Amino acid sequence: MSAVNLARSGEEEATAGMASLLARQREAFLHAGAPDTRARKGGLRRLRAAILAHRNALNEAVSADFGHRSHYETEIMEIVVTVQAIDYLLRNTKRFMKPERRHVAISYKAGRAHVEYQPRGVVGVMAPWNYPFSLTMIPLATALAAGNRVMLKPSELTPRTSHVIREMLAGAFAPEEVAVVLGGPEVGAAFSGLAFDHLLFTGSTKVGRLVMKAASDNLVPLTLELGGKSPAIVGRGEVTPRTVKSIVFGKLANAGQTCIAPDYLLLHHDDLEAFVALFDATVGDAYPDGPTGKDYSSIVSDGHYDRLQDLIEGARKNGARIVEAGKNPGSAASRTRTIAPTLVIGAPDDSAIMEEEIFGPLLPVRTYSSIDEVIDFVNARPRPLALYYFGPEGADRAALLARTTSGNVGINNTLLHIAQDDLPFGGVGPSGMGAYHGIEGFRAMSHAKGVFVQGRWNFANLLRAPFGNLTDFAVRWVLGRARET
Repeated sequence: MSAVNLARSGEEEATAGMASLLARQREAFLHAGAPDTRARKGGLRRLRAAILAHRNALNEAVSADFGHRSHYETEIMEIVVTVQAIDYLLRNTKRFMKPERRHVAISYKAGRAHVEYQPRGVVGVMAPWNYPFSLTMIPLATALAAGNRVMLKPSELTPRTSHVIREMLAGAFAPEEVAVVLGGPEVGAAFSGLAFDHLLFTGSTKVGRLVMKAASDNLVPLTLELGGKSPAIVGRGEVTPRTVKSIVFGKLANAGQTCIAPDYLLLHHDDLEAFVALFDATVGDAYPDGPTGKDYSSIVSDGHYDRLQDLIEGARKNGARIVEAGKNPGSAASRTRTIAPTLVIGAPDDSAIMEEEIFGPLLPVRTYSSIDEVIDFVNARPRPLALYYFGPEGADRAALLARTTSGNVGINNTLLHIAQDDLPFGGVGPSGMGAYHGIEGFRAMSHAKGVFVQGRWNFANLLRAPFGNLTDFAVRWVLGRARET
């Protein structure tokens, strides 16, 4: 049998087994019931221990999948943030689980109301390739804290990492608790069509639409973590070493293959040349060995590499100024799928690089004259997953925050909001739906069940047939109170 047929056979087997695996997890959930705090924390501790035990294997697998990725980036942006998220959940799961008392109107005061947060059941997680470990593990940890069983579908573009994840989790959890499904796009499509109790997908807006359509057949509730073009806005006169260092970090971490990386930059026209010079110098300091150094990552696949090259050439043909930054940018060609940090200045608004999410070390730069122009530019486009502003408190910053909508905002920093475990993380419209991280993540993977306990007497007793004067009085009293408020 050929390699192609073997791969196809493996995908068919995986697809056929997913429904039975889902049924097995659901049966186990219904039989055992919602796990208590101790059980949930036990699962989180097992996950934490397994991660630390496979740390070296994960580093090697991620780097091999990308062609090259800095072990420091993997440690910081994959392993550290995941362990940090698990520790946060360990500290807060008991508090998140507590029933929440709710207000009862005076007419029903003899009763009491509360909300119980119970597990949804079986949660599906579809993870992306750009951070193949943390964007699989943090949703998994959140689902476990909420008391669910979990099925994971990692990306086929990072197969070595996916195999390490499967091996790691198989040693820590029974398949009735956590299971990993491997395979390509056909397996992913079938996975998104399963009748989960909740499905979390992280990936592109294009694929997110397909996932939402597939999930709709079973009315599966969704959390969609998508992307889009996240702007970075630098206030007039704020091109400083601190500002540019933060932009370099946010744009070039993982060679720009980050869903919340600054996707384009808006600069006051007076600051353009100062920014170009300082960006070049800052990139050189951050990557002293240039794009072939150990700390600079490669592009994940030939297809993505070719797409980025096409964006550069398309912008060049449309009159954009192309500036490669840092030391030895030409050396990028000597390493597989590596692109030097590149500024793209003055690309037309209708060019591909200004319309498509980039996911690479290319930073389009556009100039502005006033904050109103910036706000109009941002609002004319789909709402972004993140928005960054560099500048002091003042009227411009206040206007930008008040008049634009984005998933999250970073002030005088890039990327760091995603590491704040107590903040929700999620997009708006084409950049996402719902949120995870923080209590919002726990609640997204829980069912909020409202409970009302009736006392010996309440207003409803007066509103039952046969109706009479008491009912008439009660209705007029309630409506009169409503008018007064």
